[in-house]
Amino acid sequence: MNESVPVTRAVDHGTAKLMPDVDRKRAWLLTVDGAPQSYVDLDDPAHLEFEYARRLGHVLDTVAEAGRPLDALHLGGGALTLPRYLAVTRPGSRQDVVEADRGLLELVVEHLPVPDADGIRLHAGDARAWLEAAPDDSADVLVADVFGGSRVPAHLTSTVYARHAERVLRADGVYLANLADAAPFAFLRSQLATLATLFEELALIAEPGVLRGRRFGNAVVVAAHRPLDTTALARRAASDAFPARVEHGPALADFIGGARPVRDEDAVPSPEPPDGAFGIG
Repeated sequence: MNESVPVTRAVDHGTAKLMPDVDRKRAWLLTVDGAPQSYVDLDDPAHLEFEYARRLGHVLDTVAEAGRPLDALHLGGGALTLPRYLAVTRPGSRQDVVEADRGLLELVVEHLPVPDADGIRLHAGDARAWLEAAPDDSADVLVADVFGGSRVPAHLTSTVYARHAERVLRADGVYLANLADAAPFAFLRSQLATLATLFEELALIAEPGVLRGRRFGNAVVVAAHRPLDTTALARRAASDAFPARVEHGPALADFIGGARPVRDEDAVPSPEPPDGAFGIG
C-alpha cells in the first residue's frame, strides 16, 4: 500500500477498515465492525502498539534465547502483527497462521503484504479444525488470539481443544492466549483451570486495574510443561507504558480457586465486552 488512504471492505465476518496512523508513516490500524483488531507498522514490525500484543511479545522474547528461530502456530491472524514481530526478532522462524475470515486475510495480504522470505504461511480455516489436524510435537509456540467479533469462540475454550494444543506443542513448547474478561472472572478462571489439567506451569499477565475488578480488559495466559521465566516477564510487563502484573504459583492457584475445567458440551464464548471497552473514538 503506497498511499495512506483508509480502506473499507466487507469481509466474511463483518466490515473491516484499514486506517493509516498519522504519526507513523507506514503504520495501520485494522478494525472489524469498529473494534480494533490489529496494529502494524510495516517499516518497524517490532513495534507493538497494543498493550496485549506487547505482553504476548514479552512472552515470545523470553521463551528461548534471543534470536533463536522458533516454529510457531498462530490461531487467529488479523493483520499478522505477531507473525511479523517474530519474523524480525527471531529471523528464520517457520510460522503457520490460521485465520477463519478468508476475506480479511485477502484484504491484509493485498494491502499489508508480508515479504515472501519471512517464513510466514497463511491458511484460511477454522482454528480448532486446523489444530486437530496438525501433527504432534510440531510447534515451539502456539499463540491463540482468536475473537469472533469481540468474543473468544466457545469451541476454543474446552479441555478437548487444550489437549490438541498440548499435543501439537513440543515438550518444551509454550502456549500463549489472549483472553478478555472482568470480575468475577468466571471465564478467565475456567480457562486457567482447563489449562491446568494439562500443563504444570501457568502464568497470567494483566493490568492491576483489571485484576482488581475495576474494568473489563485483556489478559494473557501462558502455559508450559517447563518453568517459565516469570522474573523476566514481570520486569518487562512492569516497564510498559501501561504496566501489568504477572501472577503465577500459589497466587495464581488462589485466583483460579474452585473453577472447573470446561467440557465441550458446557463451553461458552468469552463474555461480551461492555460498550466502549475496546472501541475507538
